[in-house]
Amino acid sequence: MNQQPGTSGLIFNEPLLWDKSRDGRCAMSLPKSDVERAPLDANLTGDAPKLPQLSELDVVRHYTRLSQWNFGVDSGMYPLGSCTMKYNPKTNEVQAARKGFADAHPLAGDEFSQGSLKLMYNLEQYLAQITGFNAVTLQPAAGAHGELAGMLMIHAFHAKNGKQRSKILIPDTAHGTNPASAALCGYDSINIKSGKNGILEPSAVAAIMDEDTAGIMVTNPNTLGLFEANIKEIAEIVHSKGGLVYGDGANMNAIMGIVKPGDIGIDVLHLNLHKTFSTPHGGGGPGSGPVAVGKTLEPFLPIPRIVKELDSYKLVTDFPDTMGRIHTFYGHFGIMVRAYAYILSMGAKGLTDASKLAVLNANYVKESLKGTLNLPYDLPCMHECVFNDEFQKEYHITTMDMAKRLLDYGFHPPTVYFPLVVDGAFMVEPTETESKEDIDQFIDAVKAIAREAKEDPEKLRKAPLLTKVTRLDEVAAARKPCLRG
Repeated sequence: MNQQPGTSGLIFNEPLLWDKSRDGRCAMSLPKSDVERAPLDANLTGDAPKLPQLSELDVVRHYTRLSQWNFGVDSGMYPLGSCTMKYNPKTNEVQAARKGFADAHPLAGDEFSQGSLKLMYNLEQYLAQITGFNAVTLQPAAGAHGELAGMLMIHAFHAKNGKQRSKILIPDTAHGTNPASAALCGYDSINIKSGKNGILEPSAVAAIMDEDTAGIMVTNPNTLGLFEANIKEIAEIVHSKGGLVYGDGANMNAIMGIVKPGDIGIDVLHLNLHKTFSTPHGGGGPGSGPVAVGKTLEPFLPIPRIVKELDSYKLVTDFPDTMGRIHTFYGHFGIMVRAYAYILSMGAKGLTDASKLAVLNANYVKESLKGTLNLPYDLPCMHECVFNDEFQKEYHITTMDMAKRLLDYGFHPPTVYFPLVVDGAFMVEPTETESKEDIDQFIDAVKAIAREAKEDPEKLRKAPLLTKVTRLDEVAAARKPCLRG
């Protein structure tokens, strides 16, 4: 497959609906009214908005054209590093749309919700088994929400022990939401620099871990795509001072079925169902960020909790040490159905194979591009690899220029300028769902762009050239955003 997916193609313009509006057009036929017309009170209609008047064809074409401007994982490869964008199997959508699940109501009561409660209970058990923990809550609505729930449990733990602490340790390779979650719990974030190999050194943790520190937040694998090989020793150091270890499990898709975080010293771990268990990602939600805990933090799980008694299930709130409620009702149920379907369809071997293929694909990209882009950490990676623009600097080409040019080749750009520990970072995660042929297309595109940086740098500085909207003035866009449409 030498042909690149990008093309100049046929790109439609599409005006605002109000610009397309023409008096008298209507996209629907309302049934004949069986009551007499009555004028509305003038107070209700004085400032009423003037809604567009459109034909059915106007409406259909408008939304079809807008949809053609979108790019998603169903359109092509989405190599965002540190933000897994894997394919979502359509069987998940079929199961979530089944009438019994789609029409379930959270106020129906336990006796009328046994199927839904059983599914959630079983999903909790599966996630606990996969991660090596005692218990799981499905309530958090996203990964960052799960982080907050985990940190609130750590906060509740220290309060229960009679002495609240003031600090939390956060490595420079952690996800950016970690300091925010800690701050919301009243903790000051203390940064730890990673070692020369891109992972935490136990000596660095030991030097600053004290009895006023609530614990540490470790992203593992970290945002450099490297496994924190010293995690057990680090956990022992933190535990020796009475602290707890929070595991950011956003990158669990690289170690699922191979490493159980609960067995290597982690006390609490959040998961991103969209990253590891193939549920939809983005678009403003809904999402799901379950949290798994060991025995130490199990009493502090949010309520309600799902309890099984004989062959029935119920929601229970009578847990005196709970951190409280974290979500209305019990989380985003439709997302849970999708994750449950994925786990059942994959099985234990399938989940393990997914992790192995994610790691294989990332290492294939790393080895294929390391002579084209600079590789600051030339080590075996996990799910993602991080390059930068060091080789292109002599041509005055930046990571952003290359990312913009990738749009012309038909690829969504990878994550850029993150993690901050790598200057000019170009971060790629191919995921396990991409074939070798698709990955080779991406690799060929990056190599072609690197040649352009040397032979025709001005083209890159103007890129993208083939998209509906070309290079934007990003400074002006940030300072004077146009919100009209």
